[in-house]
Amino acid sequence: MTEQSNSKERLEVSYFIEAALETEVSEDGKNKHQVKCQRCPSLIMKENIGAVKEITFDLPSMKKKDEQESGVEQIKHFWMVPDMFQFENVGFSNTVGNVKFLTCADCEIGPIGWHDLDSKNSYVALNRVNYGD
Repeated sequence: MTEQSNSKERLEVSYFIEAALETEVSEDGKNKHQVKCQRCPSLIMKENIGAVKEITFDLPSMKKKDEQESGVEQIKHFWMVPDMFQFENVGFSNTVGNVKFLTCADCEIGPIGWHDLDSKNSYVALNRVNYGD
C-alpha cells in the first residue's frame, strides 16, 4: 500500500469517527443506537450500553477467521462496556497478554475490539461496527 493511499484511508477513518461522535453518542455519552456487525446483521449491543471513551490501543487489522493477519491499526475511540454480559453476540479470543480480542459471534469477523482482563472492561472500536435500530 502506498503512503498516499494510507493517508487517504486515515482521513476517511477520521471523518467517520467525527460523524459517529456527532450522531451516535447521546448527551450522557452512551450509544444512541444499536451497535451491529459490519459484515452480517448481528446485534453486538443494544442502545445505552457502551460509554464513549478516548483511549489509544493498537488493534490487529480486521480479518475473517481463515485469512492471514495483515498488521495493526491504532484506534482512539471505543465504546466501553463494563460488563461482558451486556453484549448480545460477541465472541472472545484466547488470552493474548492481558487481553482477549472481541469478534462477532455469528460471522467471526474481527477483532472489533478488546477485553481488558485486569479491569474487566470491554472496548468496541467505533469504526469497526455499524449502527441502526
